[in-house]
Amino acid sequence: MSVETITLGCRLNFAESQTIAGTAPADEHWIVVNSCAVTNEAVRQTRQAIRGAHRRHPGARILVTGCAAELEPATFATMPGVSRVVGNARKLNGLVANDVMAPAGLLANVKSFVAIQTGCDHRCTFCSIWQARGPSVSLPFEAIREAVAREIDRGAKEIVLTGVDITDYEGGLGKFCQRLLASEPRLERLRLSSLDSIEIDDALFELIAGETRLMPHFHLSLQAGDDMILKRMKRRHSRADAVRTAERIKSARPDASIGADLIAGFPTESEEMAINSLKLLDDCDIIATHVFPFSPRPGTPAARMPQLAREVVKARATRLREAAANRRQRWLDSMTGTVQPVLVEGEGSGHTNNFAPVAIAGGMRGESGDARVAGRENDHLAAVWA
Repeated sequence: MSVETITLGCRLNFAESQTIAGTAPADEHWIVVNSCAVTNEAVRQTRQAIRGAHRRHPGARILVTGCAAELEPATFATMPGVSRVVGNARKLNGLVANDVMAPAGLLANVKSFVAIQTGCDHRCTFCSIWQARGPSVSLPFEAIREAVAREIDRGAKEIVLTGVDITDYEGGLGKFCQRLLASEPRLERLRLSSLDSIEIDDALFELIAGETRLMPHFHLSLQAGDDMILKRMKRRHSRADAVRTAERIKSARPDASIGADLIAGFPTESEEMAINSLKLLDDCDIIATHVFPFSPRPGTPAARMPQLAREVVKARATRLREAAANRRQRWLDSMTGTVQPVLVEGEGSGHTNNFAPVAIAGGMRGESGDARVAGRENDHLAAVWA
């Protein structure tokens, strides 16, 4: 089998790319480009990835799938080298959960992504992903449990649950996680992808407080720190809700770290509103950010709102990223001299439980244990086994 995957965007795409790689035709060289449509820049990067793949491997057949392919199939169908464009509905050929096809005898993924849900029932004014993914669908528990068991059998040390809106899992994400951890005692490290803060249920807060197998890093889909902008985004939480959620997480699990998605330069955003988002970094103790300069997606209500000048959008995104980077460096510096649990995901590199990137001398892929942090080197920690 000769299958190369190029994945853009979210962790759900990464989980699905693994499945696609295991089910692609085996008699030809295929390049699967799993696209993203969260911003115009993501769509541009998809086109760039296709052109680069065709340039490197002119004889390969290119399959384009994912959200950009769902929303703009004609854009990609005529690109040189593209043999097939497949929308999200058909991308997994009916498979309902992650089924990675790893070569026999080799360690598969130290960290494996398992999809538990897809689609979204909400209509944020800036977002077109609900059009690309359809309504929210929770995958069956048994299929997910079996997928997790397969990944552990293949050598996975950490499972990351992913989806478009995993906090919308039917019956509650917390209860689902409790059931999964109880049914699979070999699952020693469970990590969650992006969470909608307003949907976090009491059962999940119970796990955060008392379950050490749940990794203490929580990435929140906050998007903004100003109430008027949140209302115009059609988000369902207020600024106070976001701060309260972060405080509750930190109170339940003092070693937890908080990440967040934030959009800079949303239509009608004033300087005062932008400063409110900037201050959210401190108010929620955010140490990991995905900052998106606002990008008007076709057919969304936000695209019809009064737009800010692009230079203003870019400047506010830069300011937000710089402030976030400074906070992150201070957080990494604060761990100097401490002992942190570490999972080595690549040769000599991995993450602490609270998701700080770490380089560990002599660390072998798949190894885990306590490591003493010697200090920060640029954007990661340097550590040795304790």
